[in-house]
Amino acid sequence: MSYAPFDWIDDEARRRADAGLVRTLRPRAAETALLDLAGNDYLGLSRDPEVTAAAAAAARTWGAGATGSRLVTGSTELHAALEHELAAFCGFEAALVFSSGYAANLAALTALTGHDSLIVSDAGNHASIVDGCRLSRAATAVVPHADPEAVRKALRAHGGRALAVTDSVFSVDGDAAPLGVLGGVCREAGAPLVVDDAHGLGVLGEGGRGALAAAGLAGGEGIVATLTLSKSLGSQGGAVLGPARVVRHLVNTARTFIFDTGLAPAAVGGALGALRLLRREPERAARVRDVAVELHGRLVAAGLTAVRPDAAVVSVRAPSAESAVRWAADCRAGGLAVGCFRPPSVPDGISRLRLTARADLTQEQIATAVDTILATAPLPVG
Repeated sequence: MSYAPFDWIDDEARRRADAGLVRTLRPRAAETALLDLAGNDYLGLSRDPEVTAAAAAAARTWGAGATGSRLVTGSTELHAALEHELAAFCGFEAALVFSSGYAANLAALTALTGHDSLIVSDAGNHASIVDGCRLSRAATAVVPHADPEAVRKALRAHGGRALAVTDSVFSVDGDAAPLGVLGGVCREAGAPLVVDDAHGLGVLGEGGRGALAAAGLAGGEGIVATLTLSKSLGSQGGAVLGPARVVRHLVNTARTFIFDTGLAPAAVGGALGALRLLRREPERAARVRDVAVELHGRLVAAGLTAVRPDAAVVSVRAPSAESAVRWAADCRAGGLAVGCFRPPSVPDGISRLRLTARADLTQEQIATAVDTILATAPLPVG
């Protein structure tokens, strides 16, 4: 018998190709003529001269890498400054920076639960939350999307140690979780509420302080936030924010903190520079929300089906997975980069174009984007 240990990979590749679900990398150039509505640079800060200068200065001062885990050599004064300013800006007692938002979610869910506890998780939560639930060894109850009553029932049925976890803004449709009600449900049950505010920071709340600040929950004793530095702050990395005792617990128990190399100084410096710029220019948060609403309004008025955005994500329904892929490709050929979500990445089986609003888009660019989407739509519009 011949030795062919990876033939099964070829079989899976054929099945993906037959289903039209092949993913490919598309390296981008440093400069491109494409209008970008696919990335998550909501505030337009990833290339802001002040932010890139802060990243470069951090690299020159602290080196290209963190050189070790945070508990060995990977914590710098810059990391501490970012944690202090993030916590203060978002309204929390303390913060802890991780190498990614994914690592931050894994840390929060694995370190705050155990085999004898329950996690109540929204069906629309991000993959990093799903993986955190799996790795936690806790029992997991997946409840219907944005359904606080289902969360209440699950917490009551368990009766023991538990927490609830939700995205603040869901990345597929851009709808917001009912955080105010969820906070009340968790208080009644004596359970913490963990909220992934990746898509809320920089967009929601006064001056972009996030969805928890907007809901009046930031800084609550039972509230923990996770977030990413790679969206509104235009850099890289993640963080967990909450009571100081929670952060101390993570330092001592979270495996994605203890055993991972610290976030590179350039990313820390860039995020800190972006945060300080946002504090000075809070109007950027309102602008990105206005752009999202305008994109949605124009597309719906032209006959497309789109979910009204609660933050910066605008989701436009496509007739099928195949038409969504073709639509996104036609947009790209027309000079516009958009996201394309399709099964199995979407739990409801509905394929979509995913547009991300940016605070730095001009009115001319908004009009160009809308015209391109309409001109390439797979069905007659209007």
